Amino acid sequence: MSSKGRVLVAMSGGVDSSVTAVLLAEQGYDVVGITMKTWDYSTSGGRSDKEVGCCTLESMNDARAIALKHGFTHFIVDIREEFGDWVINRFTNDYLAGRTPNPCVLCNTHIKWAALLRRADDLDCDYIATGHYARVRQDEETGRYLLCRGKDRNKDQSYALWGLPQEHLARSIFPLGEYTKPEIRQMASDFGLDRVADKPDSYEICFIPDNDYGRFLKDRVDGLEEDVSGGDFVLKDGTVVGQHEGYPFYTIGQRRGLDLALGHRVYVTHIDPDTNTITVGPKEDLMQQTLTAREINMIKKPSLDEEQPAWGTIRYNDDGAGCLAWQPDEDTLKVAFAEPRRAITAGQSVVLYEGDDVLGGGWIHEVGSDPKATERVPQVDVLESEVGILG
Repeated sequence: MSSKGRVLVAMSGGVDSSVTAVLLAEQGYDVVGITMKTWDYSTSGGRSDKEVGCCTLESMNDARAIALKHGFTHFIVDIREEFGDWVINRFTNDYLAGRTPNPCVLCNTHIKWAALLRRADDLDCDYIATGHYARVRQDEETGRYLLCRGKDRNKDQSYALWGLPQEHLARSIFPLGEYTKPEIRQMASDFGLDRVADKPDSYEICFIPDNDYGRFLKDRVDGLEEDVSGGDFVLKDGTVVGQHEGYPFYTIGQRRGLDLALGHRVYVTHIDPDTNTITVGPKEDLMQQTLTAREINMIKKPSLDEEQPAWGTIRYNDDGAGCLAWQPDEDTLKVAFAEPRRAITAGQSVVLYEGDDVLGGGWIHEVGSDPKATERVPQVDVLESEVGILG
């Protein structure tokens, strides 16, 4: 047994997780590799000319070959049932409720870490590790485990990890958080990981390899297309300006594919699943300053007992903006931005930062509908210099 401890490494067969495993082995950890099969390509539909992603036979073989070459054990585990119950079902239900889901956050929070820790315990592993570009550290004063941005801000994945509770962060290792992506690719070459060193990054949703979520929903929900087609496009005043293909097939902020000839550009600004109505309007109608989040997880502090200046992000790769955040109750987070933000979307996550540290986050539930939150907006301006530094 290594003096550094035993670590279970999630290996997808890509460059990031492969380097993670070999790097930890080189650092003296007792490494055990694990590849999780989360979905069946054969049942996902869509593109059929080439399998892509983390659950293909090719990816699994790549992960296993690297483990064998570098002398550590490798397992493949089937978590398709868990993944379907938590991630795919909620993904589908969110679209049917008029929201735009973020399955990667769901997967990290409820599947990957929970599944990894169960297997880690079975295999007597002290830690789990992944190839995410993020960092974790323990605060010397409070003893809390903090999630932090990765060194490579272009690849930082802390946004997708806000849901991890303290007990999961305490056993998590993110070796890539201290490196940039080019450094990791060079490291892969140095380690002799030739098959994965130049593998392209995957940006598709893993269970929708053709990136056509509309097709996926139609395949998954019997009769969906017939049930929702023919709804109205309306303006903010209720004027009907056209018909759409069904509310689940549109997202807030969408401009392309509306097929509306109004003489000017319009965007999806609101989706009403109860009436199958989609409101469209100019870009200005997408701008909002306040939101309410639920199912929250606070990381740096157990809770926000008072108003807290922060740097808020509302989607993956969002640059963020200064805001004021507070908790009116245990499971609710209110956020008021200093300036209007474009297309704050229910179903996505809001993540709050204090410098590089993640304060916490939650699922966006309502947008711009709380007058009391709007009253807080002028107070953000007073704190502008403070929140500017935080970002």
